[in-house]
Amino acid sequence: MSDTTQLSNDQLRVAIFTETFLPKLDGVVTITCLTLDHLRSIGAEAIVFSPGKHVESYNGFPVVSITPGIPMPMYPEVTMSVPMRKSHQRFVEFKPNIVHLANPWCAGLMGIRFAKKMDLPIVMSFHTHLMEMAKFYKLGFLQKPLWSLHRYFYKKADYRLATSKRIKDELEAHNFGPTGLWRRGVDAKVFAPGFDATETRYKLTNGNPEKTLLLFVGRVAPEKQIEQIRPVLEAIPNTHLAIVGDGPYREKLENLMAGTSTTFAGYLKGEALSAAYAAADIFVFPSAIETFGLVVAEAMAAELPVVSSRVGGVPELIESGVNGFIFEPNDIPQMITNVRELVENPTMRKEMGQKARQSVQNLTWQAIMDDLVADYHRVIAAHHSTLGVNKKLSIGKH
Repeated sequence: MSDTTQLSNDQLRVAIFTETFLPKLDGVVTITCLTLDHLRSIGAEAIVFSPGKHVESYNGFPVVSITPGIPMPMYPEVTMSVPMRKSHQRFVEFKPNIVHLANPWCAGLMGIRFAKKMDLPIVMSFHTHLMEMAKFYKLGFLQKPLWSLHRYFYKKADYRLATSKRIKDELEAHNFGPTGLWRRGVDAKVFAPGFDATETRYKLTNGNPEKTLLLFVGRVAPEKQIEQIRPVLEAIPNTHLAIVGDGPYREKLENLMAGTSTTFAGYLKGEALSAAYAAADIFVFPSAIETFGLVVAEAMAAELPVVSSRVGGVPELIESGVNGFIFEPNDIPQMITNVRELVENPTMRKEMGQKARQSVQNLTWQAIMDDLVADYHRVIAAHHSTLGVNKKLSIGKH
């Protein structure tokens, strides 16, 4: 198997199974697209399998619809589905040499079955903490079975990836097996200060650009706890909140934020998203559940001081009081104190923003995705080495 275990990048063929994909936008979709972009740049081949309606290709790679999806409780953007013979045919025809399951659930179960049939190595990455979501939604009785189900999935992987050290430690503590880190990066050229964001600021402040502009970016869902920013707006004069993103909670959130100085901007991407970060003064992130917090890194790269709850990988990015502020989840008074300090002290705000950018500039996607590809090669080599040993053992039995 030596010729197989020493693949070059242009021999790499990755089948990715994800529970959600474009046109939906969330952290998993963002990371999947960045992974595909990198695979394209190194000459590798890829195919994506995802339930529901979505784009048919991305960056030249085919995207296969598994079947129409059924919305999953707690996370309706993620859909559940059942395998189709056509999906398996496309999988076999593609001839992958590794399978990557992003946040495996229903599509992930299909990926496991397909990979096992062809005896292919499997990498799984953990993105959405459904156990914490169950607790948040007062469905604590589901936590134990969800941990068991996740452990069942992840135990079938040759290698597991977590997005932060906290999640890595938690997965290993729950006996998922050895887990590596797939840290999050940021494109410091895309998310940067210096954009001419005058027009964007005018729009995001509803025509009041002189106000201090607070920004939230992310999925509009209950666990993001965006409504906790309302007391901040009420306590600190001359502030305005812009919410960039969309989701199942938007209509209710609009009612909860009624009467405040708030703009709902919907989903933004590309230059429009970069301009939104550049237009803002302070990034506020009161989320109760995160596995990393990619938008925090983006805000920091854009030279925004961040006031965030202590969730996911945020403590790995922010040194509280130096390049941002961290408060304990649901500690609204502390969030107000932190934001007020930045609003009333423009010099601190600028210096903290500069330090924030400096601290994330080296978190390049190039390096992080190179590490992922190295993991792919290592897992393929280890898998084929194991196959070789098993083959010898099998021969020895006769």
